Amino acid sequence: MKLAEQVISAELELETAKAETTQFQRRYYEMVGRFYAQLDELDAQIANAQAGLSPDDADAQVHAQAAQEQARKSAEEAGLIEAQPPPPLVITPQLKQAFRRAAMMMHPDRATTEPERLRRHGLMIKVNLAYERGDQEAIEKLVLEFIQDPRMQEIEDPEEIADQGVELRVLKTIRRTGQLRRRMDEIQQELYEKKQSDIYKLKTTIERAELRGGNPLSDLAEQLLQELSERKIRLEEIVS
Repeated sequence: MKLAEQVISAELELETAKAETTQFQRRYYEMVGRFYAQLDELDAQIANAQAGLSPDDADAQVHAQAAQEQARKSAEEAGLIEAQPPPPLVITPQLKQAFRRAAMMMHPDRATTEPERLRRHGLMIKVNLAYERGDQEAIEKLVLEFIQDPRMQEIEDPEEIADQGVELRVLKTIRRTGQLRRRMDEIQQELYEKKQSDIYKLKTTIERAELRGGNPLSDLAEQLLQELSERKIRLEEIVS
């Protein structure tokens, strides 16, 4: 496989990892994450109630403040997740093919000038975002706009190549190879960091358990619902 094709395949792997992580994060939040936020809120209410009963207890006051801060953070995180657009239900082969086609045409490393590289970079950002949304139509529209743009430069125009000296062509090839290798290193580093993240590791663990026939998220949800019921009873006992 040519280096350019390897870079495109790596780009696709990275964007797929991002999209799949977003999918899992939403599924995790909807099944169990929101219950954790509710537990933190109840814990804060319980701690506040206990602190109110013991105004001279410094430890109780500190605990109440810490519980309130945790509840605030959980609520903020829940709000951020809920505000995000829903991820695609499935990453189809057609979506991957649309991304690959767009990347082959628009990739910044195919540019011959800095303005053209920046333009392509901006387009690829839009392509990546559309891929993460699962919006194949948006990717195809970007491809069409790119093709029809009069500023589009044919990187491998036969007439242009014929007019170039051997040394210039070699220099351009060396420069492009260097750009591709740098981009490959960047992609591999970003992909490594993504796979080392807590949410990706959790995703991998859950998916492996599901492949073995388990249903860990549902089991955890039942446990959290039980804990929510117990917290509510405890709060009622304190305030009554």
